[in-house]
Amino acid sequence: MFYIPNVLENWKWPRRINPHYLEVKAESAAWVRSFGAFSPRAQAAYDRCDFGLLAFLAYPFLDKARLRTTCDLMAVFFLFDEYSDVADEDEVQEMVNIIMDALRNPHTPRPEGEWIIGEVTRQFWEMGIKTASPQSQKRFIETFGSYMQTVVQQAADRTNKYIPTIEEYFEIRRDNVGTKPSFAIIELEMDLPDEAVNHPTIQELSVLATDMIFLDNDIASYNVEQARGDDNYNIITIVMHQNKTDVRGAMNWVYECHKELEEKFMDIYENKIPKFGEPVDEQLAQYVDGIGNWVRANDQWGFENERYFGKKGLEIQRTRWVTLLPKKCSNKIGPQHPDGSKL
Repeated sequence: MFYIPNVLENWKWPRRINPHYLEVKAESAAWVRSFGAFSPRAQAAYDRCDFGLLAFLAYPFLDKARLRTTCDLMAVFFLFDEYSDVADEDEVQEMVNIIMDALRNPHTPRPEGEWIIGEVTRQFWEMGIKTASPQSQKRFIETFGSYMQTVVQQAADRTNKYIPTIEEYFEIRRDNVGTKPSFAIIELEMDLPDEAVNHPTIQELSVLATDMIFLDNDIASYNVEQARGDDNYNIITIVMHQNKTDVRGAMNWVYECHKELEEKFMDIYENKIPKFGEPVDEQLAQYVDGIGNWVRANDQWGFENERYFGKKGLEIQRTRWVTLLPKKCSNKIGPQHPDGSKL
């Protein structure tokens, strides 16, 4: 067994959930099923992961229409994640090309016979732009494209069995964890100028939150990833490899690193947010609050869904003890068409 440190024991943001979640969850889930992207067994596994819950926790104050956008985005994220995690570099690049073309051309029908994620993405964004501000649309497209290209690099490194250094990993994960487009979604109902979002202080705040998010995610996902032999892109394995330590030593390293990030984040949040005048200042305050809430939402989702800990998530959140899974034990959905054939 190994112990998971409680890295957010003093985090100021509590668990919050959007009041529209039950209604939107049903609508978005029916929409996802309509594409037949997974076999029945894989669809059941997908449902148990409850990806929409992450959206409901991460965006607790959005109205119903915009919440639907966030929930559908989680489906795009994780559909891509499930397929790209077991694909080579060329296959992932082909996926990226399809997705980005669909985002840039949401009103154009997709080619016949194309992988279904093209149509999933097109419909997601065609609906989403109806309630998204121009600034949030621009930033989402830019950041989503950057995120996807880092996943291509991850596929190349996975093929080559490359374990990055701690420093390399932080640089890569800041893009491929997907927080930048997720933070852009916080802006759906805002009209924040580039000078506000791109201000060095706000960018530093975003990086600090991103680092905490991927550290939390790696802690939660380590057990299933090591079981299926896909843990070279996990901070626990990387720290063990670089620092010549064990799981306990790596968990302690992550805990100390996380605390440093938290202290820096709170110092900026409480003392250094720049001022631009109203209405920008009020919107910027909501934006940085949303970034802080994302850290809590991601950590909480890791325990409340069944992706990482099965039905024992809330118990593990309380006790912090995890039983190490044997190798090759995985419930990964995998890259299959609904008929079971390979991509």
